[in-house]
Amino acid sequence: MIDVNKSKEPKQAVIIGFLSKTQDRFAEYQQPLSTRERLEIVTKIDGFSGAEIVYPYETGDASETRQWLKELNLEIAAINVNIKKEKEWVAGALSRPRKQIRDRAVEMIRKSKDYAKQIGAPLVTCCPLSDGYDLLFQVDYKNAWNFMVEAFGEAADYLPEIPLFIEPKYSETRVHCQVDSTSKALLLLKEIDNKNTGVTLDIGHSLQSQENPAQMLATIYESGFDAYIHTNDNDTKFDWDLIGASRHFLAYVELMFWAREYKYNKYFTTDASPRIFDMIEFFNWHSATTTGAWNLAGNLSAAEIKKMMAEEDFDGLMKMVNKEIYRL
Repeated sequence: MIDVNKSKEPKQAVIIGFLSKTQDRFAEYQQPLSTRERLEIVTKIDGFSGAEIVYPYETGDASETRQWLKELNLEIAAINVNIKKEKEWVAGALSRPRKQIRDRAVEMIRKSKDYAKQIGAPLVTCCPLSDGYDLLFQVDYKNAWNFMVEAFGEAADYLPEIPLFIEPKYSETRVHCQVDSTSKALLLLKEIDNKNTGVTLDIGHSLQSQENPAQMLATIYESGFDAYIHTNDNDTKFDWDLIGASRHFLAYVELMFWAREYKYNKYFTTDASPRIFDMIEFFNWHSATTTGAWNLAGNLSAAEIKKMMAEEDFDGLMKMVNKEIYRL
């Protein structure tokens, strides 16, 4: 069953906000650090060579940040545009009834594209977490959906050489987000009808939505859109941002298998939070796990697996899982 696969290790990056102080409703974790200090930490993590930076709160002067990246021999995996932090967007940004609020959010995304171009980032990703609802009868679903199609469409049309990726999530900060699943994100992109768009597939978000991340990756590509992957794990009940494969090992390996099949060549960007753990060791563990899962998937014979799938040889497939993945 084993094919020798000597392809290079996966490119790994991290959302640098997790390399500084974070907090929840009950406690604060780690120490506050500047953007430069966070980038320096990236260089200390085994196997990491990229960073995802949040616009506009971590970006600063583009020329200065470019110089830092050059000095530290790092790349930008993506610019993550935050349209939930400002007071006027706490209750939503792109789905709100007031057009001036939506327009300012669209302008923020446009500015993030400008910054991405200046800094050499390949894409902008946006997770519209505040767009949703907490109570029933709270929002007009028809208008909210159409407003989001219009707003994301306007943002996607701007600077098309910098593609816009939408990141779905079931809940948080709202009890129910408007773009709550990979399928909903794809429906939104179909409505926008702009090929310079894609879906950010966050493994934890996908699990929280009761999805199979590997199946969703295939669905994104087969729907004609591009994918960008965030790596982490959770218990499916809440987005805990745990170390990858710490709860869903087989799902992690299966995602890597299909990422290889689709020749995924972007960064696997870590969206995981160390909280109470030692920061460097936490991300070293995550890096090693991701690399191990990637290599394990690469050592599987895709041809034999697909043949068994076509022949519906379920016994053979389960034996393969036990022998080649679980090593039982």
